[in-house]
Amino acid sequence: MTINEHAVLLQPGQGTSYWVLGDLYTFKTVGKETDGKYSLIEIVVQPSGETPLHIHSREAEAFYIQEGELEFQLDDQIVVATEGTFLHSPPGQSHKFVNVGSTPTKMLCWLTPAGLEKFFMEVGTPADNLSVPPSVSPADIQRVIATAPKYGLEILPLC
Repeated sequence: MTINEHAVLLQPGQGTSYWVLGDLYTFKTVGKETDGKYSLIEIVVQPSGETPLHIHSREAEAFYIQEGELEFQLDDQIVVATEGTFLHSPPGQSHKFVNVGSTPTKMLCWLTPAGLEKFFMEVGTPADNLSVPPSVSPADIQRVIATAPKYGLEILPLC
């Protein structure tokens, strides 16, 4: 099989991985490979893993649940997303997710346009060991809050 020189081909388990707030983010493609059009991340969310409530000013985020389930908040609506569920969050919509189950959840996350993957790489740590999630420290959370504005993210206060 011939692959176009600008194509991306990754086999299962391939990609560059980072731990972000205790969850595993594996980059399947990033903006420099898609001419900035999108990036695709496989995310494994650990039990009790969650994002803070936040708003993107630049990109849409779309999620497809592959295994497990997550509870999403989209503005004021709470949705339980199970295997096979697809969600799209446009720029300007407040959203977050949390794994309320007892097993990891795996999903795909599209960012359009690309660019936010750089945020995850900046606040995360390269994942040398893919099976042992690091604990999340207050310094990790502060790094996310401090770095977010650089990428057009607004982290919303807890209510």
